[in-house]
Amino acid sequence: MPHGVPAGLAALALGVTAALALTPTAQAGPRPAPAPAPAAAAAPAQFAHPGVLNSRAQLDFVRTKVRAGEQPWKSAFDAMLASPYGSQSRTPKPRAVVECGSYSNPDNGCSEEREDAIAAYSDALAWYITRDAKYAKKSIELMDAWSAKIKDHTNSNAPLQSGWAGSTWPRAAEIIKHTYTGGWPNQGRFATMLRDVYLPEVVNGKPNSNGNWELIMMDAAIGISVHLDDRASYDKAMAIYLGRVPAYFYLASDGAQPAYPPRSTIDTRSELVEYWHGQSTFVDGLAQETCRDFGHTGMAIAATMHVAETSRIQGRDLYPQFKDRFRYALGFHAPYELGAQVPAWLCGGTLARGIGPSTEVGYNALHTRLGVSMENTRKLTEGRRPAGTENHFEAWETLTHAENPN
Repeated sequence: MPHGVPAGLAALALGVTAALALTPTAQAGPRPAPAPAPAAAAAPAQFAHPGVLNSRAQLDFVRTKVRAGEQPWKSAFDAMLASPYGSQSRTPKPRAVVECGSYSNPDNGCSEEREDAIAAYSDALAWYITRDAKYAKKSIELMDAWSAKIKDHTNSNAPLQSGWAGSTWPRAAEIIKHTYTGGWPNQGRFATMLRDVYLPEVVNGKPNSNGNWELIMMDAAIGISVHLDDRASYDKAMAIYLGRVPAYFYLASDGAQPAYPPRSTIDTRSELVEYWHGQSTFVDGLAQETCRDFGHTGMAIAATMHVAETSRIQGRDLYPQFKDRFRYALGFHAPYELGAQVPAWLCGGTLARGIGPSTEVGYNALHTRLGVSMENTRKLTEGRRPAGTENHFEAWETLTHAENPN
């Protein structure tokens, strides 16, 4: 997959929503009035742990389902263990400096870093589900190897690479630190790595890049902040996220065109259309990178839902606020990913499909927990279970979030 560079009614079935999205509902026009500023971000007075993407209640639900042999959780768990990420013979490959250029060229440690982070997370999940200490020890081995060596990320993709790996490491660390009682002597060193190597690369965002960058970077910054109990960084990252989400996923209620990306230099209609990859007709659910490709759009969807999930665990449920924006975004892309004909007004009649394993968290939040009808998203999500990993930062979300009510 190439790497990133630079209201409707609640009762409306998403199948109808997606069908309506096949024809234009809003034309680009004069600059809309600025949306009201979001409420100031506020970290909880005390962070919940484990609390990055997965809560203890969610993990307990998964453990119960897997141990009972129920589907789709058992097959998802088996697939995780059978993958290279679940291998107990895996050897970590840390580097002092990870150099990642555009489209990860050069790739000097980029793939190894992302994949070792996914492996650490996979082992942490395996530990929680099985209570077999070998998995916790393997997760610790991977995290310790990197915290002992890495000092910096360089070249043009450094912020995005830091976002990918930096969103995954704290998921693993949260589970191990807060549920494994066998000891982790170097936990402090790992936390220092997150604070000194990753957080500075991601917490300030990247306002002029394609929006998947900033959403992924905030996924990392929020997760790292939770693990570090860092309220100031959490607030900063959440404020960027709350501004970026409405500028990435369009709703007709935004006005005749999408919001300009906050803090960016994009402030004219022509610049906005170029930023939206030439798309000048805007409909509910369209994303800033839809006309670029579904791969990057899927990454943005996943990162957006990851942050919303973590925020909910930490006491602020963003799903009611963003419910329509999220369900239209999922519902707009799902039928095209499933093969629907592309109309001429959309991306010149051509789409680059391949949305990846990005829908499970959002589908669960909206359908399972909020009861929103999402027929096309259901077909897409259930039809591709168990969701695996795209080898960047999305991993095993059928296992962790399918039909999870917690």
